[in-house]
Amino acid sequence: MSRSLETSSLKRKRPEVDPLGLVDAERAILNAIKSKKDLGIWVRDIKHETKLTDHVVNKSLKSLLTRKLIKEVVNIQYKGKKHYMAVEFEPSKEISGGVWYVDGNLDKELINVLKQLCLRCIRVQKVATIERVHEDLKKQRVVTFEISIQQVSEILNSMVLDNEIIEVKSTGLGEYYSIPIGTSCYRFDSGALVAKGSKVGAFASIPCGACPRISLCTPDGIISPSTCVYYTKWLNIDF
Repeated sequence: MSRSLETSSLKRKRPEVDPLGLVDAERAILNAIKSKKDLGIWVRDIKHETKLTDHVVNKSLKSLLTRKLIKEVVNIQYKGKKHYMAVEFEPSKEISGGVWYVDGNLDKELINVLKQLCLRCIRVQKVATIERVHEDLKKQRVVTFEISIQQVSEILNSMVLDNEIIEVKSTGLGEYYSIPIGTSCYRFDSGALVAKGSKVGAFASIPCGACPRISLCTPDGIISPSTCVYYTKWLNIDF
């Protein structure tokens, strides 16, 4: 065999070098994590998918974290279970809880600030639609994100469940003259004044129907009917 043919043969047999310098186990684990994109993956599922031993998986995860190829994320449904995600992805709302959560914990300070602003808007307007409250919050610019009307709805629904405000239907009369008849709006519970608007029935305000986390709610999960204070309150309503 000529020298040129020998050289060519050796080049063909030379194993491919991983562009990131990863060993086979690290590459397998990284691929498994990347395949889950913004949902992340639990460490036990990594072991199941790759068929690697606990020692190899733990060592590889530590190496990938050091190389900043993956990151550990908090899953609000399973806080006690370590989840990993590739660094190029951001956790989905199902995992992070969205804007209401920070590092897996409910951002109570942000929610309370927004509640106070909603109350102020309703107090000034006396009666306000969700669109009116939404516009008022956007003008305040107290948050770093573009607050959506759905997020305002979540805040208002929680305030209704906490008996801070009530949801009524416009009659088109008196204070409701500028609001189309039948439109849902919000006001303080001021006794006889409520008669001016038709109060929404309890079933229309059932927590499950308005809850933005209903898709995450399971009997044994972190979010569940047994631990939901709003659901418990609703069950105690005298219809």
